Amino acid sequence: MPLSAQQLREIEEQRAEATPTRRAVSPALEEMLYRPIEVLDHGFVRVIDYMGDDAAVVQAARVSYGRGTRKVSQDSGLINYLMRHRHTTPFEMCEIKYHVKLPIFVARQWIRHRTANVNEYSARYSILDREFYIPAPAQLAAQSRSNRQGRGDVLQGEEAERVMRLLREDSERAYEHYQEMLNEDDAGEPLDAERCGLARELARMNLSLNFYTQWYWKTDLHNLMHFLSLRADSHAQYEIRVYADAMMETLRAWTPLCAAAFEEYRMGGAHLSAKGVAALRRMLDGEAVTQENSGLSAREWREMMAALGRG
Repeated sequence: MPLSAQQLREIEEQRAEATPTRRAVSPALEEMLYRPIEVLDHGFVRVIDYMGDDAAVVQAARVSYGRGTRKVSQDSGLINYLMRHRHTTPFEMCEIKYHVKLPIFVARQWIRHRTANVNEYSARYSILDREFYIPAPAQLAAQSRSNRQGRGDVLQGEEAERVMRLLREDSERAYEHYQEMLNEDDAGEPLDAERCGLARELARMNLSLNFYTQWYWKTDLHNLMHFLSLRADSHAQYEIRVYADAMMETLRAWTPLCAAAFEEYRMGGAHLSAKGVAALRRMLDGEAVTQENSGLSAREWREMMAALGRG
């Protein structure tokens, strides 16, 4: 379970507190505040704090003194224009902070996005929980033969059972040895009163990448959308994509106009190279264009055809 009963009680106590403010708030995100969105088998995403809303983006773009009296349609039109023409600085005026619990290998992929403030749980000072990620059977796939970063067919039968058994056994054994080296049990009590435990910063070396870590991750709206454009994409690894999907829920609640523009122009749009645009113009003029005479590589051609719904 991602959160214990005590942790859930603490969250509800936190949610019960209310502080008057003159700052802009997002009612839909306020409803989600502090509550975890469960991800994978032990993970979660929850919003801890935020600053700004759709109006803050509009206000920054217009450099106005207040929230203004323009209609929502006008604000939406401006946000669409900003998104369409990649004017990013107004989106940097909004910020959001998440508390995320995730497998270590997902965290190491995530941290490649360097445009955020991160504070991670330290296994130098604290003991990691006995929680590790085991894929659901539908995600237990073989290596793709055509994509070095992707997955192929889902494993079946005895092969799937063997892999699942190895994952569980290796994880359990690693944690038992971790405890043995620390000389501490799950409650933090000494396993052997006569023996000194290994330093925590050394004992953690034995743990595998599927064990869970936690961090606070704070970023602005522009960089959040950049993260989501890559990690909420169908080509992203499943284990990080499900976190991005959960964060998309918070984006829609927080800044619905920005989220709609983002999904329209970034997630649902397509980028073409100069050669791609030239090839498309020739097609519209009635010319029979093929990959061979388009000037595009085979991969670029496939990607363009897929974007045009002809793949």
